[in-house]
Amino acid sequence: MPKAPKSSVTAYPIEHNIHLVRGKKVMFDSDLAQLYGVPTKRLNEAVKRNLSRFPETFMFQLTHKEVASMRSQIATASKRNIRYQPLVFTEHGVVMLSSVLNSARAVQVSILVVEAFVRVRALIAANKDLAVRVEKLETGQRQISSIIEVLVDEIEHMKALPPPSKRKIGFDL
Repeated sequence: MPKAPKSSVTAYPIEHNIHLVRGKKVMFDSDLAQLYGVPTKRLNEAVKRNLSRFPETFMFQLTHKEVASMRSQIATASKRNIRYQPLVFTEHGVVMLSSVLNSARAVQVSILVVEAFVRVRALIAANKDLAVRVEKLETGQRQISSIIEVLVDEIEHMKALPPPSKRKIGFDL
């Protein structure tokens, strides 16, 4: 099987364009349009002509509140003049988008984007493993901390006791 030629779209890591919205990893229509080399308007027109291919699990439109939140987080307003709520695409939506756009570049880009989603998924899984390890360390640290507290309390208690009487050592004559 011949390997797809590498495209210039890998110059900027695609993972930076993947965002978490409504608990799903998605990409904005404007980011995908840039990767596919088409205007956002044309990409959205192609999607609207083929809406039956894009169920809610593949693509959805952001609400005004989500747009405002995302605007402050990732500066989407600087990417384009937002007069409507952007469309966002899940990993499956990106694959479907390449069939709608039907170009060699669309196929290459969809492969790169799916690989980016896989890398993000692996990164999240690695972070979960790291979180479990950190939790174990914190539990051990809490146990050690409680032991140290008990020792400090005992030392303070011993300091509060009167000093033992000093007896002379040796013989009395």
